[in-house]
Amino acid sequence: MAQTDQIAEIPPTKSALPAWLRAMRPKQWVKNVLVLAAPVAAGQLLSPAVLIPSLWAFLAFSLVSASIYLINDVRDVEADRLHPKKRFRPIAAGELSPTVAWVLAVITVIAALTIGFWVAPLLGAVLAFYWVLQVAYSFFLKNQPIIDLAMVAAGFLLRAVAGGVASNLHLSQWFLLVASFGSLFMVAGKRYSELKELGNEAGTRASLERYTKSYLREVWSISIAIVIMSYSLWAFELPGPQPLGVSWSAISIAPFTLALLRYAMKVDQGQAGEPEDVVLTDRTLQVFAVLWAIPMAVAVFG
Repeated sequence: MAQTDQIAEIPPTKSALPAWLRAMRPKQWVKNVLVLAAPVAAGQLLSPAVLIPSLWAFLAFSLVSASIYLINDVRDVEADRLHPKKRFRPIAAGELSPTVAWVLAVITVIAALTIGFWVAPLLGAVLAFYWVLQVAYSFFLKNQPIIDLAMVAAGFLLRAVAGGVASNLHLSQWFLLVASFGSLFMVAGKRYSELKELGNEAGTRASLERYTKSYLREVWSISIAIVIMSYSLWAFELPGPQPLGVSWSAISIAPFTLALLRYAMKVDQGQAGEPEDVVLTDRTLQVFAVLWAIPMAVAVFG
């Protein structure tokens, strides 16, 4: 608890962004890059017929995510004020009124759905389903153990699916397995880090009171194993040049696995409560990502 108190005394660096924009959590929009996963896996990202709808899908998901963040922060304002980091969010800190936040939430979801249905009806449907699912999570399901893991993981999965439906791309079974269990790994790791950092009596998330570290460790350990296995089977099936008798996609398995193991280490240390912070700040993880991207780019686009 002394560590938590120490963290609570250090406010974050003052941002130049206005409160209304910070409340939409633009730093977390990096998660929406997942909409590019299906086009990349299909080797068609650079095609204008795929790239342009994918970029629109990224924008639409950023807007619909902003709507959910605003709603969630209004709902959780009292709990956030007890959290050593979340208490500095604009609504919890009193920089943005709940009324303005509700108005912005409505504007952003309308804009997101307008873009989605304009790009592709299925993309609009995915965005609408995501919004309904996340609102239900925010209002009713977030304090239910296991269900809260499934709801947040579904949010990551729908981002990956959105990239495919926006451009009418086929989503392979291996892609869906990697996306599904990769999402579960991220969410279980996030909860594990929260529990390790704050303890289950911190009062910031009711579902944490019913989790144990051993249970969450089991969930993310199983998930990462399935992700590595599914990705490896998919990589071995991809066609392409084979230097020294091994395909470039197979070579990508090594840095892919190392990147996951690096992230798992952050989870085990309790430092993955905010996944986007790990991705944006961990240089070793970024190096592994580059080492993975190079052989995959050759395999898919070569």
